[in-house]
Amino acid sequence: MLAGYARVSTDEQHLDLQLAALTEYGCDVVFRDHGCSGVDALRPGLLAALEALSPGDTFVVWRLDRLGRSLPDLIDRMARFD
Repeated sequence: MLAGYARVSTDEQHLDLQLAALTEYGCDVVFRDHGCSGVDALRPGLLAALEALSPGDTFVVWRLDRLGRSLPDLIDRMARFD
């Protein structure tokens, strides 16, 4: 499975650009968080995406800052992928 993840931090922002890019890339499913800060570790869309992944699946984000807010956070999240 090719699973995408899109996030915007505020309710005024739009996911359109990210969703279009992930769809064009060929993602089978796209998980979303709308109005969720990257600082929040308990983002429902991200948690659902990570839970849905199985060995051999590919996780796709539009940009790395959509996955983690800081370098230590991003490194920690990336270390969980084998």
